[in-house]
Amino acid sequence: MPASAYEHLHALVVEDNMHMRALLRSLLHALGIKNIAEATDGEAGLREMRHHMPDLILTDLSMVPVDGIEFTRQIRTAQNSPNPYVPIIMVTGHTERLRVEAARDAGVTEFLAKPITANNLISRLAEIVERPRPFVKCENYFGPDRRRRKMKDFTGPWRRHDDTNEGVEIR
Repeated sequence: MPASAYEHLHALVVEDNMHMRALLRSLLHALGIKNIAEATDGEAGLREMRHHMPDLILTDLSMVPVDGIEFTRQIRTAQNSPNPYVPIIMVTGHTERLRVEAARDAGVTEFLAKPITANNLISRLAEIVERPRPFVKCENYFGPDRRRRKMKDFTGPWRRHDDTNEGVEIR
């Protein structure tokens, strides 16, 4: 996808390390994204989000006082969230299964492991822009559909044998 495909996007980078923040900003800029806001933690990111209204968020996982998982959870579920549907890319060096699952369960759209490359970032952006996933709202989760694989021979509306539509909304 050409860089011009991303030039209309407004991004928010939430990262406590100034060098990584600068790297992410440079990569986004090179991809055509010129409108980029920055924050040093999730708390500042929430404040910045209200002023900037990003189309895309890149956030680190480990920050204080509000880490990337809690930041994502607040965006997805807070009553006063300016945009609970905004795509969120979690950028982190902490790739242990439990952390990845916690990020996914908080509502992260994509996961990008450090050290990052331009190609990996382009791949995640393409997923978000070219193949956006539907959002699921149920009692214990709100965010992008966590399932990526489709069963070829499945014809029903639900994914599990015992699924019901009670309390589930797909947009």
